[in-house]
Amino acid sequence: MSGTSSLFQLWQVPSSSLFLGRSKLSKGLYLVPVRVMYPMSCFCKQMQTTTYEIVKGSYVTQNQQENKEKLTPKVESIGAFQKLPMVMPSIDILQSALRKAKRVAPTKGIANAAKRERNKGAKQLDTLMKEIAVPLRTYKENFPRKKYLHPYERSLIELTLGDGNYEEVLGKLEALRKKVVSVGKEHASLCAKSLSKREAEERLHEGLKRIEEIFYRDGKAVDELLNIAKTLRAMPVVDLETPTLCLVGAPNVGKSSLVRVLSTGKPEICNYPFTTRGILMGHINLSYQNFQVTDTPGILRRSDEDRNNLEKLTLAVLTHLPTAVLYVHDLSGECGMSPSDQFVIYKEMRERYRSHIWLDVVSKCDLLQESPVIFATDDCNVDNFELVRYRKMGPDGALNVSVKNEIGLQELKKRVYELLASQSERIKNQKSKEEELEVSS
Repeated sequence: MSGTSSLFQLWQVPSSSLFLGRSKLSKGLYLVPVRVMYPMSCFCKQMQTTTYEIVKGSYVTQNQQENKEKLTPKVESIGAFQKLPMVMPSIDILQSALRKAKRVAPTKGIANAAKRERNKGAKQLDTLMKEIAVPLRTYKENFPRKKYLHPYERSLIELTLGDGNYEEVLGKLEALRKKVVSVGKEHASLCAKSLSKREAEERLHEGLKRIEEIFYRDGKAVDELLNIAKTLRAMPVVDLETPTLCLVGAPNVGKSSLVRVLSTGKPEICNYPFTTRGILMGHINLSYQNFQVTDTPGILRRSDEDRNNLEKLTLAVLTHLPTAVLYVHDLSGECGMSPSDQFVIYKEMRERYRSHIWLDVVSKCDLLQESPVIFATDDCNVDNFELVRYRKMGPDGALNVSVKNEIGLQELKKRVYELLASQSERIKNQKSKEEELEVSS
């Protein structure tokens, strides 16, 4: 009975109070009721206050999800170039840092001259180091990483500054900052360990001189970044939600003249190819609605590998921006490129960007003759009916205009408005689809 009674008593003891022990009287093991306190209430409280969320089929805590979002860099929307910080010239950064450093006084209450000089020297070197390093760090942090930019602006950086130049300058800037910090801390430490006032003064002078030498030698990276910032800020701002008309065609076919007629843009107009040296943005106000128009550099007949950066700028606009296309043809021979070559370029662009809304315009129609223009390099016996027709009239449905004689300009404005209205509707539909996807996901 005693054994049964003992087991019954143990059964009544909570499991959290049982503990294995060794008998002092025998070698066997037996259960000893020992009161062991476990923090069950704290555990339960923690379980009750933690929220979970299903992400891609797995449970994650809310804190984990928030931390992940903080660590994931946000891809910039278009317009990042206008958010770039102002960059001071390198000489201004250095001179400002030197003035502030030399105004730093030793800590009050130090009676010993050597200690006072050590203190002043270390503080001045530390101030000089920080006054140079802080702006450099600010520039590095506030100039966006290229891979997080909008594809259009990423293309502008590569084509305008040269591939890799942007990252190279930022790398030089960071290397300069690290060097200034390293040398500044080293000489501030040496100055603080000086044994006499004279030695502290020498260490201070040596440290100031060393930091100046480093900055004079490598500070040109700051000026390079200053020029980059100026170049990027001058890039035209594109609103992705505003319908945009992009004028495309061979060089010197009259795109810039049409931009001046249609919009507020004022591009340079000269009778030689590649007048347009970059992307020029203007605005069109039609029926109380605002639209964008961009003039692009001309495209030549050659492969993408052989294209220059001006041509690649045009392709970047067509590839990365939601634009309607106004393609300009010159069949008069005045542009310097044969209609046959323009036909080849046109067919390539039409096929590559077939999803774009499109309008064809034959410019300089006042110069057109009854017989088509045939260059010496053209094949007169070609059997391509489409090419033969193109030489005389341009593509099917093309609108003939002349800026000089004001022929067809009113019809052009009407057709452009219809084109941009269709583009506006397309942008709205695309935005609605994206919002529906966001809600469903």
